[in-house]
Amino acid sequence: MENKVFFIILIATIIHAVWNAMVKNHPDKKVAVSAIVLGHVPLSVLAIFFLPLPSLKSVPYIILSALIHQGYQWFLLKSYSIGDFTKVYPICRGFAPLVATIISLLFLNIVFDLPILFSIILISIGIMLLGFKFTDTLTHNKTLKYSLITGLFIGLYSLVDGYGARISFSAISFISFSFILSALLFVILIKIKDKENIFVKVANEGKVIFFIGGTLSFLIYIIVVWGFTKAPIPMVSALRETSIFFSIFIGHFFLKETITLKKIMSICLILIGVIGIKIL
Repeated sequence: MENKVFFIILIATIIHAVWNAMVKNHPDKKVAVSAIVLGHVPLSVLAIFFLPLPSLKSVPYIILSALIHQGYQWFLLKSYSIGDFTKVYPICRGFAPLVATIISLLFLNIVFDLPILFSIILISIGIMLLGFKFTDTLTHNKTLKYSLITGLFIGLYSLVDGYGARISFSAISFISFSFILSALLFVILIKIKDKENIFVKVANEGKVIFFIGGTLSFLIYIIVVWGFTKAPIPMVSALRETSIFFSIFIGHFFLKETITLKKIMSICLILIGVIGIKIL
C-alpha cells in the first residue's frame, strides 16, 4: 500500500474512533445510529450540487449499496437490542475485513501475498477478540450471531462501494447518492416497523451526534471509499477497522475504562497486522 494512502486512511481511523465513542455513550442506540444515518444527508446534498454526477454504470452499485446498508443498520440495531456495544461492535467490525477478503479470493479472483493475507487476519482477530466472551450463554450466542451477520453486511457494502466508486466519475458523489437513498429507506423502514417519527427523536435526543457524528462519519467514509479506489479493498477495510485500537485509548483516558489483558493482546495483534500491511 502506498504511503499516502496508508497514512490518510490511518488518520481517518483516529477520527472514526471519536464518533464511535459518541454512539457508545448514547443511552438509546437506535437514536444514535439514526442520527448518524440522517447526519450523512446534509453534506451529501451539498456534494451532489458541486460535484459531477455518478456514471450510469455506477447507478446499480448505488442502489445495491443503499440496500446492503439497510441490512447493516437493522442487524446492528438488533445486535444492540440484546448485547452491549463493547461486545457487538468489535465482532461486527472485525469480521467485515474477513468477509471482504474471502469474497475477493473466491469470487473476484483477487490474489493476495500470504504475508498480506496473514496481516489482514491478525487485524481481524485482534479486533474481534475484544468482543468475545468465552461463554455459551444463550444471550451471548445470539449477540454473536447477529454481530457476525452485521459484519457480513459491512464486508459486502465495502466491496460494492469500492467497485462502484471505481467506475463512477466521482467517488464522493457516488457515496453521497448512496447515503441519501440509504437514509430515505431507513426512515421508511423505521416508520413501518416501529410506527415512530425518528426525526423527532433525533431532534430531541441526538442533535449532537447528528451534526458532529454524522459529519465526521461522512468525511471519514469518503476517505475510506477513496482508499478503496487506490488499494485492494480488503486491505483498506482492515486498516479502517483499526479505529478500535484508538477507541481503547479514548476509553481509557476519557471514559475511565480499564486496560485489560485482553485489550493488550488485541492491541498487539492489531499493531502487528498494521505493520505487516505497511511494510509488506
